[in-house]
Amino acid sequence: MSTLVTVRQTTTTTTTTTNTNMNTNNNGNNNIDNQTTVRSYGITQPISIKGPDPSDRLATENLEETLRSYDYFESDAELAHRVEVMAKLNTLVRKWIRDVSLAKNVPPEIVDTVGGRVHTFGSYRLGVHSKGGDIDTLLIAPRHIDRTDFFTTFVEFLRRQPEVCDLRAIEEAYVPVIKLTFDGIELDMLFARLALATIPDTLDLKDDKILLNLDQRCVRSLNGCRVTDEILDLVPNRETFKSTLRAIKLWAKKCGLYSNALGFFGGVTWAMLVARICQLYPNAIAATLVHKFFLVYSHWEWPTPVLLKPVHDARYGFSVWDPMTNPFDRHHLMPIITPAYPQQNSTHNVTQSTQKIIVQEIKRGLDIVNDIMSSKLEWKQLFTGIPFFQRYRHYIILLLSSSDQNQFLEWNGLVEAKIRFLIGNLERNLYIDIAHVSSDKYTPDESVFENQQQNNKTSIDNDNLNKNNQKKTSETNGCCSPESSSTNVTQQSTASPSNPTNTSSTFSGMWVVGLQFKNVNKVQLDLTEEIRIFLNVVYKASANNNNLNRENINLDARYIRRRDLHTVLPKHILATLNHNPRLSKTNLVDEKSEININSSLKRPQLNSTSSDTTIEIDSDVEAKRLKLESINESSPKTSETNQATD
Repeated sequence: MSTLVTVRQTTTTTTTTTNTNMNTNNNGNNNIDNQTTVRSYGITQPISIKGPDPSDRLATENLEETLRSYDYFESDAELAHRVEVMAKLNTLVRKWIRDVSLAKNVPPEIVDTVGGRVHTFGSYRLGVHSKGGDIDTLLIAPRHIDRTDFFTTFVEFLRRQPEVCDLRAIEEAYVPVIKLTFDGIELDMLFARLALATIPDTLDLKDDKILLNLDQRCVRSLNGCRVTDEILDLVPNRETFKSTLRAIKLWAKKCGLYSNALGFFGGVTWAMLVARICQLYPNAIAATLVHKFFLVYSHWEWPTPVLLKPVHDARYGFSVWDPMTNPFDRHHLMPIITPAYPQQNSTHNVTQSTQKIIVQEIKRGLDIVNDIMSSKLEWKQLFTGIPFFQRYRHYIILLLSSSDQNQFLEWNGLVEAKIRFLIGNLERNLYIDIAHVSSDKYTPDESVFENQQQNNKTSIDNDNLNKNNQKKTSETNGCCSPESSSTNVTQQSTASPSNPTNTSSTFSGMWVVGLQFKNVNKVQLDLTEEIRIFLNVVYKASANNNNLNRENINLDARYIRRRDLHTVLPKHILATLNHNPRLSKTNLVDEKSEININSSLKRPQLNSTSSDTTIEIDSDVEAKRLKLESINESSPKTSETNQATD
């Protein structure tokens, strides 16, 4: 006969059983007779210690079969290849550390003992990575190897390896990183230099003492590994944790909730949320835990924080999350606190809009899982999100393009990191209820840039015509000067780099923001300042990064109605929309309700400093008009206008 784990709030709990088989190990079952000490998990007592019944086991089998149908799992050969890649990378790291050590006059007799190695963290370390996913890694080095070595000699060392491609060093990032593809596997490599002369193979990264005398960047780099290891150590059963997390991650991705940069939740956040449910239901299996996940968080009273263990300040000089002493922490909307010192909120990017969307989706998920557990629906219904382009009738699109691939990749990362500032600006508008940026990024249809370049050419031709007319008038009046002529040439050449004309080599990306307005009566909204502030944030950040060049870069903001999305979306996305009967039906209603709406727009370019953006809202017709007038830092506003009549 089997007895379930009894978990208490205290650190250890003594339970007495007779002829029982107890599960007290994270990864398996131990036969325990009579008296034993059972480890506690979490900061509270569990909600239930009930184990699975036959219906739970059947539901879990169906869940795992559904996950396999999504091609979620890698084959044994693919898993073996990842292990091989990590072994090769570790060998290269040790060789590089040895070479640098010799170059820095480390005695040859001890150079092979200084140590250093690569650790993994994130989804791969947790054992829940999806097929084709990347691997998060951390290079740990002794104190004589510094960050400059990592971003110079190590980058060059990697560049010489035949297995390496797509190598990019991002030294200015909040957490500096090297991105690369090694033998077909994408890797993100962080760096941490410990204050140790040698790195022992038995080093425990969870030990707070390793943070002593480290700089902030090394602590942030170490945090990924430390948090991942803590999560694995804080769940009652690792296998049920992993099974549950796989399901929640797939659900979050299908519902567009998987992006820390855009204000949703990242992988570590979803892992901590699932880990807390495992603590509250220590004997439950995957299907039950998924159900409890939606049940608990649909009733969670935010901003009550989610904690896996009490916050502990080791007092090594690094700030920990504490709303009592840090006013900034008091404004966090959905705090989910990492379990490793220095404890931080992993969801500081969450906005009012993303909070509403996350909560709505969790409640919708609960309804679906309730029906699944009642055998009314199948698990695949949980993994069918609402199409983003069905949610809203009005959108703002951000278009980024460049003829230089490296510059496009650099700017792409910058723009994506700053989009949350645009969302925050839009949320502060009294008439906007939700500003929802899609977690998917799209490659726009080529015709978008062909039309844009034609419009830009027309605008420049009109400007030149006006300037020539002014010049002739000045010459007629005898007022022409060499200075005025040279100024015209300068202004024309300044506009050209921002608008490349070679579409064949253009690299482009597009983000889409859905807008939901509050119920109002005929009010005209001006979004000029929201757009301007966002652009200024991007420009300011680019000025502090030597790798970013504003030449040959085009950043474009446009308003578009849902029924006109076919003019910008790529063809494979349109094919999906055309096969969605619910969206097609909604489009017909949208056409009838807005048939008389007139929309005119102009587009703020990358070198813009001002814009005129207005939306007129009616209580019956949500948006009457949005107009974006193009803006330029070095010249007055242009007169080009694109008219679009419904």
